[in-house]
Amino acid sequence: MKVLLVYAHPEPTSLNGSLRDFTVQRLQAAGHTVQVSDLYAMNWKTTLDADDAPARDDSQPFHPSLDSKLAYAQGTQAADIAAEQEKLLWADALILQFPLWWFSMPAILKGWVERVYAYGFAYGVGEHSDSRWGERYGEGKMSGKRAMLMVTTGGWESHYNPRGINGPIDDLLFPIQHGVLHYPGFDVLPPFLVYRTSRMDETRYAQTTDELGRRLDELWSTRPIAFRQQNAGDYEIPALTLKDDIAPDLIGFAAHIK
Repeated sequence: MKVLLVYAHPEPTSLNGSLRDFTVQRLQAAGHTVQVSDLYAMNWKTTLDADDAPARDDSQPFHPSLDSKLAYAQGTQAADIAAEQEKLLWADALILQFPLWWFSMPAILKGWVERVYAYGFAYGVGEHSDSRWGERYGEGKMSGKRAMLMVTTGGWESHYNPRGINGPIDDLLFPIQHGVLHYPGFDVLPPFLVYRTSRMDETRYAQTTDELGRRLDELWSTRPIAFRQQNAGDYEIPALTLKDDIAPDLIGFAAHIK
């Protein structure tokens, strides 16, 4: 199988750097082919702007979505965007690896998503009508592929439990797992999480890599998070709210998981 690892940490000798190397070696040893997009090493351009659509009419105001749509359709995108899109189409599985900074992904990874997920590539695809509202949330170009987050954080696991001060980790990661990954069609696996990174010693590192190794070995057998599919009958279209008889006692993020 083919795996794309998109890695966002500025220090190669960090814990994240070590876990990245372990991941690549483990997957390759199992016979998989791996590509790594090391965003800091690539000096990835973070901001989505007019330079990403070099053939656009610069006499007109820059329109991020429509200009990206035209550039994608005409094959005139910035070269780095097109290269990452090709990697996504190539891959059977995507791993996003990053430290949790200020309750989200680092800006450089958010910039990767904003630039690579062009209109017509990751969104704005498919029929929009009274019976369907595009190919998204379980459909789309990434349908049939798997995705997983690898996330490190300095906080304790208890800080991120359902009553922890930082809020439940599943809620914090929901916009990434449900929005960034499920939206264009990925089957999203439960995340691999490492807490309290400043207290990592040799024993705990060995335990962490053992656990990570098992998760990587099971990348194609682990049951995905049961996010509801938009066009499978649970939602009113075009309102895109859950039907009254679907999880009537639930609201918020939890209602969108079967």
